[in-house]
Amino acid sequence: MKSLKHLNKYLFKYKYRLLLGTFFIVLSNIFALYPAQIIRETFNLVEARLTNQPIASTGFIGDYFQSLSFGKAILAFGIVVFMLAIIKGVFMFFTRQTIIIMSRLIEYDLKNEIFNHFQLLDTSFYKENNTGDIMNRISEDVSKVRMYLGPGIMYSLNLITLFALVVPVMFSINVKLTLYSLTPLPVLSFIIYYVSSRINKQSEEVQAKLSDITTLSQETYSGIRIIKSFVKEKLFITKLHDENEIYLKHSMKLVRTHAVFFPVMMLLIGLSTIFTIYIGGLEYIKGNVTLGNILEFVFYINMLTWPVTAIGWVTSIIQRAAASQTRLNEFLETQPKIKNPTNQHFEYSGKIEFKNVSFAYPESGIIAIKNISFDIKIGETLAIVGRTGSGKSSVINLILRKYDATDGTVLIDNQNIQTLNLNELRENIGYVPQEVFLFSDSIENNIGFGYKNGLPDDEIIKQAAKDAAIYSNIIEFPKGFKTRIGERGVTLSGGQKQRISIARAIIKEPKILIFDDCLSAVDTETEDVILGNLERIMKNKTSLIVSHRVSSVKNADKILVIENGEIIETGTHQSLMELGKMYYTMYQNQLLEMGKQKVE
Repeated sequence: MKSLKHLNKYLFKYKYRLLLGTFFIVLSNIFALYPAQIIRETFNLVEARLTNQPIASTGFIGDYFQSLSFGKAILAFGIVVFMLAIIKGVFMFFTRQTIIIMSRLIEYDLKNEIFNHFQLLDTSFYKENNTGDIMNRISEDVSKVRMYLGPGIMYSLNLITLFALVVPVMFSINVKLTLYSLTPLPVLSFIIYYVSSRINKQSEEVQAKLSDITTLSQETYSGIRIIKSFVKEKLFITKLHDENEIYLKHSMKLVRTHAVFFPVMMLLIGLSTIFTIYIGGLEYIKGNVTLGNILEFVFYINMLTWPVTAIGWVTSIIQRAAASQTRLNEFLETQPKIKNPTNQHFEYSGKIEFKNVSFAYPESGIIAIKNISFDIKIGETLAIVGRTGSGKSSVINLILRKYDATDGTVLIDNQNIQTLNLNELRENIGYVPQEVFLFSDSIENNIGFGYKNGLPDDEIIKQAAKDAAIYSNIIEFPKGFKTRIGERGVTLSGGQKQRISIARAIIKEPKILIFDDCLSAVDTETEDVILGNLERIMKNKTSLIVSHRVSSVKNADKILVIENGEIIETGTHQSLMELGKMYYTMYQNQLLEMGKQKVE
C-alpha cells in the first residue's frame, strides 16, 4: 500500500465527495436492514394467524402492525418493503454518483499529471524507454489504479458499514445461529481471493498476448507494401497463426478457472443458507427463535454474501493497483536531466559559439564530439559536412539543448546555453529534423503547427509553402491545403514530407534556422530554389545546415568538415576545394555519382 500514498493528495482534493459517498453508503445499508425485519414480522404474523397463537412480535415494526387486519397488514408490509427498496436504490445511485465519479475525476487528474510529466522529460528518457511501455502506463496502469479508487474504496466502505450494522443485530437475536451462519463466509472470501489472483494473472497473460497480436497486425498492415514486395504473406500468416494458438491456450485456461470459480462460490453461499435453516430449525424447536427470525437471517446472510465475496476481489484490485502505481511512481519520480533554469525573458539575436566542447551520449557512453570550437555570427550561414556518424547531428542536439555538453561551453548570444530559458530558446530556433515527422492531420495544420502566435492566416501558410517549394504540389491535390496526409504523412513522397517540414520551420520566423540533412530527398533544382528562398528569409539571421551533400552547403559563409567528432577542415567552399583534402574528395565523388546518374 506504500506506493498508493501518492494518491492521497487526490483523495484529499475530493474529500467532500468521499465523505458524502460514505454517508450515502451508511444510509443505503440502514434502509437495507429494515426489509429483513419487516419480512420477519410478516412471517410471524402469518404463523400466528395460521396457528391461532399470539403474535410473536420482536420489535416496534411488529407492534405497529398488530392493530391492523391481516390483509391490510400484509399489504402494508409489501408497500413498506417496496418503498424501502426504492429509498435504498436512490442512496445507492447517490453513492455511485459521488465515489465512482470521484474515481473518474482522479483518473482524469492522474492522466494529466503523468502526461505533463512526460512532456518535461528529456530526449534520453525516450531513448531508454519504449513507446509501448509509456503508453501502457498512462492507459492500463491508470485504469487499474482507478479501480482501487472507485469500486475498491466503495465496496470496502460498504463491507465495513454493513458488517457494523448487520452482525450486531444477528448476535442480538441468537449467537449460535449467527456463528454457524457466518462460518462459510471467511472461507468464501479466501477462495475468492485466491481464485481472483489466479484469474488476474491469467487475464494479464491473455491481454499481453492480445497486445502482441495487435502489434503484429499493426506492423503487418503498416508494412503491407514491403511484405508484398518480398512475397512474405505466408510467413506473416504463419506468425499470426502461432500467436493466435498461444492466445487460445491462455484463453482456455482462463475459461476453465471461471468454470470452477462460480460453482464453488455458489456452493459456499448455499452452505451458509443451509446452516442458517438447519441450526435455525434446531433453535426454533428449542424455542430460542421464531420462524420469522430464521427467514430474517437468510436475508442477512444474502446481504453479507456479496460484501464478503468482494473482500477477495477488492484485495486483488488493491494488489494490482499497488503494482501499477509503483510503475507510475517510477516515471513520476524520474527527473529530467535537462531542466529549465529560469523563466526570465532574453532577447535573441542568433550568435552561436562552441568553446572546447566535448560530448558523450549518456545512454551508451559513445563519444560523439571531441573538443570542438567554432562560432556563427549573426546573419551568417554555417554548414557542417561529414560522413554518417561523424557527429554532425550531435552538434545540433547541443544547440537545441536536448543534451548538455560533457565538457566545454555552448554560448548563445554570449550567454551560456544552460542559463537561458529553455522554452524560449527552442521557440527562437526553427528546426527541420533528419527524420521528418508529420501528424495525421491536414497539410495546413502541419505547416501551421510551427507558428508561434496561435493559428496563422491562410496567406501566411501559403507563403511558407511557397518558400519551401511545396506550394505547387499542394494545390494539385483535390483538397489542396485541407488534404489529410495520413499517419506520419504516408500519402506523401519523401521530398514532399521534407518540404512540408521545412515550411513548418520557416513559418516560425526563427532567429536561428537549423537544417539537419533534410534536403536529401529533393532534387538539386528544388534544393537550389529552397536555399535561395532561405537566403532571403534568413537575412540578418543565423542558419546552420548539416548535410552529407556538398551541393547543399557550397554557398555557406563557413563550412566545417567533421570526422570522428573532430573538426578536420574549416573554410569556404572555394578555400576547401583549393585545400584538396576530405571536402575536395567528397565533392569530386558526388560529382562523379551525379554524372553516372545522368548517363543512366
